[in-house]
This record gives sequence, structure tokens and C-alpha cells, in this order.
Amino acid sequence: MQRAKQVFRRASRAYSAGEEHRLGGHLGAVAAFGAYTAAWGAAVRLRRTAVPERPEPWDLLLAATATFRLSRLLSKGSVTSPLRAPFTRYESDGGPAEVSENARGGPLRATVGELVTCPFCLSVWLTTTLTGAQLLWPRATRTVTGALSALAAADAMQLGYDCLVQKNSE
Repeated sequence: MQRAKQVFRRASRAYSAGEEHRLGGHLGAVAAFGAYTAAWGAAVRLRRTAVPERPEPWDLLLAATATFRLSRLLSKGSVTSPLRAPFTRYESDGGPAEVSENARGGPLRATVGELVTCPFCLSVWLTTTLTGAQLLWPRATRTVTGALSALAAADAMQLGYDCLVQKNSE
């Protein structure tokens, strides 16, 4: 085990080239994600849920749109900033109803801070969650993904409307 730690430290130093990178934290996040995915797989297996040969196109569209909207809401939303606050530091206002934050704290806290402020990173976890939920509770999951997709469409309409109003006032 000691040898593996030394090899990882050398690789981390060579990778970072003097810059601060949290490879140890990222390795922990990858391990946590693997365990999370395995837990969903075990739940599906225990319920003996039949896995479809391929996903339905409508379910893919709903899941993609819901994942997009929920990842933005959780990682950037001003209203969800209290959830991120233990791991982040406020920097500035971002887009409409969004904030810009940076990760803070020690290795574990900062790694979680990076995860919770990155919509792309959260999307991986949310896709896994929605996929597992779709297999276990398809009707409830379609309801949730449908609602989040409606929210995403409403947001797009709000932004489009604001653009039109601004363009007309110029």
C-alpha cells in the first residue's frame, strides 16, 4: 500500500507541473462514483428489474433535458447556494438567477466544492440517478423528468423573451 501511495504522489507531482491539482480528491470522487453506480446496479438487480434492450427516445430526451436543468440549478442556482456554501466561496453573480463560486477548503472539501459547482460533473451523477430511478420507478421518474423538462423550456422562453425585449428597446 505504501508503494502505491508513493507511485501516486510521483504521478500527481509530474501531472500537476507545480500547479495545484487535486488528483487525490478526484481519485476519491471516481471511487465514490463507482460505488454509487454499483449501488444503483445492485438495487436494480435485487428488484429483478428487466433492463430494456434500448432506451425509449422520449425517455432520452426527457432525461437529457432534466439532467441539464437540474445540474444548472444545483451547481449554479442562487437559490441552491446554501447547499453549496460549506464547500464553496461566492465570487460574483453569474447568469440570470445564477452565481459564480469557487471551491474552498482542504482536499476533501475542495473536491466536493469542485463537483457541486460544475454542471458537467453533476450531470454524470444525475444521469446515473435518473437512469437507476427510471429502471426502478419508471412512472414517477417520467413525471419528475417531465417537470424538469418543462422548467427548462420555461427558462428558455424567459431568456428568449428578455432578449426580444432588450432588442426592441435598443
